[in-house]
Amino acid sequence: MYAVFIRSEALTDMKEARDWYDSQSIGLGDRFYEALTLAFARIAETPYIFPTVQGGIHRSLIRRYPYALFFEIDAQNIYILACAHTRRDPRHRPH
Repeated sequence: MYAVFIRSEALTDMKEARDWYDSQSIGLGDRFYEALTLAFARIAETPYIFPTVQGGIHRSLIRRYPYALFFEIDAQNIYILACAHTRRDPRHRPH
């Protein structure tokens, strides 16, 4: 199993998504985090089953949510680079 490390930018993306889901319905943000936790476990166990989308960057879709995790793999580690909404223009940043 690989160790998973999350970049601060990806953590910010996840927190913003969680906050938005909680603003829609109490507890929905928690369910979003549960889906992320399951995705992290799948990535750590079998990272190479996920498609490569650019260079060495892989993508894992989040079940039941329109988000994807983008990550890189080295010999022993996974680096989560971003958590992005799959239905938005990737150049869009709300900041």
